[in-house]
Amino acid sequence: MSRAVPPPPLSDVPLSGGLYVVATPIGNLRDITLRALDVLAGADLILAEDTRVTGKLLAAYGISGKMERHDEHAAERARPKAMAVLAEGGRVALVSDAGTPLISDPGYRLVREAAAAGHRVHPIPGPSALLAGLSVAGLPSDRILFAGFPPPRSAARRSFLTEFAGLRATLVFFEGASRLGESLSDMADVFGPREAVVCRELTKLYETVVRGRLDVLAADPSLAAPKGEIVILVAPGREAQATAADADMALREALGRLKPADAAAEVAKALGLARRDLYRRALELKAEPVDGEP
Repeated sequence: MSRAVPPPPLSDVPLSGGLYVVATPIGNLRDITLRALDVLAGADLILAEDTRVTGKLLAAYGISGKMERHDEHAAERARPKAMAVLAEGGRVALVSDAGTPLISDPGYRLVREAAAAGHRVHPIPGPSALLAGLSVAGLPSDRILFAGFPPPRSAARRSFLTEFAGLRATLVFFEGASRLGESLSDMADVFGPREAVVCRELTKLYETVVRGRLDVLAADPSLAAPKGEIVILVAPGREAQATAADADMALREALGRLKPADAAAEVAKALGLARRDLYRRALELKAEPVDGEP
C-alpha cells in the first residue's frame, strides 16, 4: 500500500439516510474517491469485511467511525444492527477489504433486505480489480463474463471451467496466488491455447501484467505460485463453423418466409457464411420438388 496522505477537505453537504455500497482502493490508497471519503466520514455505521484493514484506510485520511465486522461469518449478526440504523434514518456504509463490495465479497443479502424495507441503496463507485484488469488486458471488452474464484481442486476446477469453454466472451477469474500455476494448466487443457493475461498486485508497488497463450503462461515458472492478488483474463472462444447441413436447415426455414435473396442474406448473417454461396444453394433448394410431387 502507499504511504498515508493528508486528508482532503470533506464536503459540507449533509449525507442522506440509506445504505452506501462504497468501493475502496485495491492497493494504492490514493485511489479512494472524494465521495467515498465523504460517505465514510458521515456514516453512522461502517460495515467492514475486516475492521483492521478498513481501520488503516480510515486512519490514513483522519476519519474515525463506528465499525462492525461484516464477512461471511459475521454478516448474520451485523445485518440486524445495520437494519436498525437504517430504520432510524441513519447512514450505513458497506465496504470490503479492497475494491467494490459484492464482487466475490459478502453483502448482497444486506442490499436486498435494505431495498425490500424501502431504504435507499446508494452506489459509491470506484476501484475494482475486475475492471482494472480488463482495462489493461487488451482483450475484447464488448462482452465479458466474471466467473469469480475457480474451485481449489483440479477435477472440480476442470468441470467448472468446461461450463465456459464455448462462450464468446472474455472470461475473468480471481485466483489465489498459490494455485495460479495449477489453474493456468487446467485452463490451457480446457480452453486450448487461447490468449490470456495474468494481472498481479494491481495498483500496488509490485504490479505486473503478463500476456501470452495459456499453455505458455502455464509453463512459466514465475507464475507457478507468486505472491499477491491475482486476476486472470482469458480471450473469448471461437464458435464452431456452421456445416452444410446447418445451412440447408436454416435456408429451408427461411425460404418458407422469404424470397431466395432475402433468405440467403438472413442466413449469411446468422451463420457467418458467404451470402453468394447461400444464394446459389437457396435457388437449388427452391427448385427441388416438394414431397409427393412428380
